[in-house]
Amino acid sequence: MPLKKRITYYYDEEVGNYNYGYNHPMKPFRMRMAHSLVAAYGLDKKMNVIRPTRASSLQMTRFHSDDYVDFLSRITPELVEQEPERTSVYLTVEDCPAFDGVFEFSSISAGGSIAGAKRINHGDSDIVINWAGGLHHAKKGAASGFCYINDIVLAILELLRYHQRVMYLDIDVHHGDGVEEAFYTTDRVMSVSFHKYGDFFPGTGHLEDVGVAKGKGYAVNVPLRDGIDDESYRSIFQPVMRMVMERFRPGAIVMQCGTDSLSGDRIGCFNLSMKGHAACVEFMKSFNVPLFCLGGGGYTIRN
Repeated sequence: MPLKKRITYYYDEEVGNYNYGYNHPMKPFRMRMAHSLVAAYGLDKKMNVIRPTRASSLQMTRFHSDDYVDFLSRITPELVEQEPERTSVYLTVEDCPAFDGVFEFSSISAGGSIAGAKRINHGDSDIVINWAGGLHHAKKGAASGFCYINDIVLAILELLRYHQRVMYLDIDVHHGDGVEEAFYTTDRVMSVSFHKYGDFFPGTGHLEDVGVAKGKGYAVNVPLRDGIDDESYRSIFQPVMRMVMERFRPGAIVMQCGTDSLSGDRIGCFNLSMKGHAACVEFMKSFNVPLFCLGGGGYTIRN
């Protein structure tokens, strides 16, 4: 009988208080709704539930540029109107608005991911969950695609302090461009992304994008077409991931579990059921390697 896995779940109830704007597809209160479901099913009794310490500016600058973090810590909706040119350097306000509390929201997301990585490093958990994380588009010096601070890169940097090799896996409908870019020249992080490709944000993630220099061969991109269903996805996902795990042998896995790859998403165009999406996580659990599950996209609230 397999040993029971030690699971840690990070959640800060204030994450649902933030609002990107009435018409914006990103709704942070979905994290609160997900937590309500977790509690309603009694799943919180089977996990170690922790409210994470929020990430500091200094922690964010392990990846992000000082000037960008400083800007993000001070930006307000009023400042955007006063300094539109400076704002445009760091934010595309349609996708990444300067909403009230944007820095605090980012610090909750990043704080959970950094804390979760430390928990894996110290051997305290087999599986860690931070649904407020997974903001994979954020760049070193700018926000992108609803993402301001790249909590995933910060988590991987923390994991690399203890693990020689870390694998990043992304099943969001969008390519995990910010994370891939951050580790494109290293052989210590294998980045694997299954995503919609072709006339679709962010426009990266071609099959032939495989890394450069020491990182050549350490980026795997699986571009997919509209409407892919559970069985088709599984027939690609499992053989690819089995081979990656055999060849790379990571000490830890960071998995971005964006739900915009589910059927009926407001932005996404895949046709996965919740069962098919969950099967990807189940498959990665089977390797018995420390697993860090993060949130990501997902713009139809019922999903």
